[in-house]
Amino acid sequence: MDYKPNMEDIKKLRTMTGAGLADVKKALTEAEGDFDRAKELLRERGLAIAAKRSDRETSNGCVLVKKVEGFAAMIAVKCETDFVANGADFIAMTQTILDAAIAAKCATLDEVKELEINGQKAQEIVTQRSGITGEKMELDGYLTLAGDNVEVYDHMGKHMLCTMVQLNKENVEVGHKLAMQVAAMKPIALDADSIDPKILDEEYKTAVEKSKLEQVQKFVDMKLNKAGINPAHVDSEDHIESNTAKGWITKEQADEARKIIAEAKVEGEAQLKMPMIEGIARGRVQKFKKESCLVDQEFQFGDGDKANVNEWLKKQDKELKIVAFRRFTLVAE
Repeated sequence: MDYKPNMEDIKKLRTMTGAGLADVKKALTEAEGDFDRAKELLRERGLAIAAKRSDRETSNGCVLVKKVEGFAAMIAVKCETDFVANGADFIAMTQTILDAAIAAKCATLDEVKELEINGQKAQEIVTQRSGITGEKMELDGYLTLAGDNVEVYDHMGKHMLCTMVQLNKENVEVGHKLAMQVAAMKPIALDADSIDPKILDEEYKTAVEKSKLEQVQKFVDMKLNKAGINPAHVDSEDHIESNTAKGWITKEQADEARKIIAEAKVEGEAQLKMPMIEGIARGRVQKFKKESCLVDQEFQFGDGDKANVNEWLKKQDKELKIVAFRRFTLVAE
């Protein structure tokens, strides 16, 4: 059979699969007009291309958010370049998957991947698009909020950072401003009680080590100043060498600085007072909580008065409370 696909068949298969004109024509020709076989050929080629690019980095993509009555969700599909990420077809694909996920009220990303959309699983749709564009793509994130009084926000409409905030009662304006707050200030928890204890433990350990290093460095700087050497000129071996070459310090001063630094570090570590270090670390953890918990953050979208989110919220309505929030971004932070 010498089959040549006509334009009507090509358009039909393109509509069904979203594949490129040349790919559709080739698949139909090989399948001799069998649409099911042509779709399978396109799927296999998409899988092959995706496999070849499995080790590529996907640092771009599209994040979309949507709410309906009683349910809201956001989804992220990643790709390699911003050119593909900003393409209308890529965004439309992401929107189609999100619409279907919300309609099915999917609870997890795994459920979304297995979701049937026009006879194909969502994961297969993404893989097929990968074959069309030649870029690695992956369903990367899916977050939900169930219930009413949810406001959603797509930061600057760029589909790179989306947020959702749920209140205990309806207030669209407040919900929108809080969604913007979540986008801008990157909270990791609603309040201190909801922070994962493991995160606080790690933060405390990091704060202890940082405080130790700072106290030892203060002791080293004091010793250098006492010897008439500017600590900024000798704060690394590279600086010592470059500043010696520039004539800012002599070779003798460089050698003396190295000796002072080595001895002062040992002496400074021996003199560390752990109760003081632990006190500084606890203070740092408290600051971390204030900056990381949504209700304790300084509110960024008020009328000029300095207030944290909880204080601002009470000024709007004493009964208003934040129930939950979600945030997802593809932007490196």
